[in-house]
Amino acid sequence: MTDEFEDQTDSEEPAPEAAPEPTGAGEDLSDAIIIPVEPALESMVGDQPVDEDAVVLDPTEVVIAEVEYIEEELPPRQKPAIPGADLVPDIVTDSDQFLDAEARAAAEAEAEEAARRAADEEPQVEAQPIADAAIDLAAGARYTATGKRKTAVARVILKPGTGTYLINGKPLDTFFPRATLQRVIRQPLEAVGYDARMDVVANMHGGGVSSQAGALRHGISRALLEADPNLRGELKRRGFLTRDPRVKERKKAGLKKARKRPQFSKR
Repeated sequence: MTDEFEDQTDSEEPAPEAAPEPTGAGEDLSDAIIIPVEPALESMVGDQPVDEDAVVLDPTEVVIAEVEYIEEELPPRQKPAIPGADLVPDIVTDSDQFLDAEARAAAEAEAEEAARRAADEEPQVEAQPIADAAIDLAAGARYTATGKRKTAVARVILKPGTGTYLINGKPLDTFFPRATLQRVIRQPLEAVGYDARMDVVANMHGGGVSSQAGALRHGISRALLEADPNLRGELKRRGFLTRDPRVKERKKAGLKKARKRPQFSKR
């Protein structure tokens, strides 16, 4: 068995060495690095001479220029339209939403007062006087009536004169310095066309300034009915004979005001 193994090892021959690559004659290129030249570059360069004045372009600059040119050609990006952007929202502010009854009533009263002031400032067209008024203006004629508004009471006497007003011994401009209240008081006599032909004497008590003016107008209107009952339709249509029933609501037991309740406290 050992003999067969020896025969096999003897029969194996060493592999032939690879033939060395041909090198240049007389040159030692054992340590040289050979870089192959691409055939495409060889075909482009060829045997042409190199131009020293030619501009050599940097490939990075060319790429940047192409990118900028492409960005300029792109259309500007448009923001998509929001659906419902043209609608007007109906927003309820927190201050109006969480107001209590008293604060809401105060806000409404302020709005009404502002509207009333705006209406007073606007020029108003004077109403035409009643043409069929027939009042006896004898020397001793006297027409009396009582007018009321809230807690104010006005006892009025109408008599022939020049259109003067005497209220509690004072002229109209002194007792009612506000022009709006003066215009309210003069409305009944101006409506019948006797504002410059009759005098007004009145005794006032109770109420405030505004309620006294309303009571005086109510008393003058009722005194005109005593002078001519045919004026009732026109005076009533203009609202001079209707007593304004609005009064301040009384305070209730257990409440701070008429309707304002104490704040609840758990502890």
